[in-house]
Amino acid sequence: MKRKFSKNWKNSKQPRKQRKFLAKAPIHIKRKMISSKLSKELKQKYKRRSVALRKGDKVLVMKGKFKKKEGKISEIKSKSMKVYIEGLQIKKQDGSKISIPFRASNLKIIDLNLDDKKRIKKLEKNKEKTKENKS
Repeated sequence: MKRKFSKNWKNSKQPRKQRKFLAKAPIHIKRKMISSKLSKELKQKYKRRSVALRKGDKVLVMKGKFKKKEGKISEIKSKSMKVYIEGLQIKKQDGSKISIPFRASNLKIIDLNLDDKKRIKKLEKNKEKTKENKS
């Protein structure tokens, strides 16, 4: 793989090249990669499998120490591709609490934050596309 990021790069079996692709990606492309699966109800409603995460989305943790815990997304860091959830914190040795970073792939979206009109429009647009394809 080249030194700089390339959109034309397809894939590789080698994990080091896959990690390199993610690490070298510019932030605007990493942002699109921070997406999670939708719950069954949302899948049926919006006719899609996954959606990019946003602040305010309600998610369910699927793996790790906090498995089956729910919470709202409080922060998303595009550079490190990590998601922080309200209320899910660990206590440090000195007594202070810190938020835990989660990978987007280990989360499932339960409820979407529909404050943004662009996001609603994009979801509705996808719904119409699937109807046209079935016809």
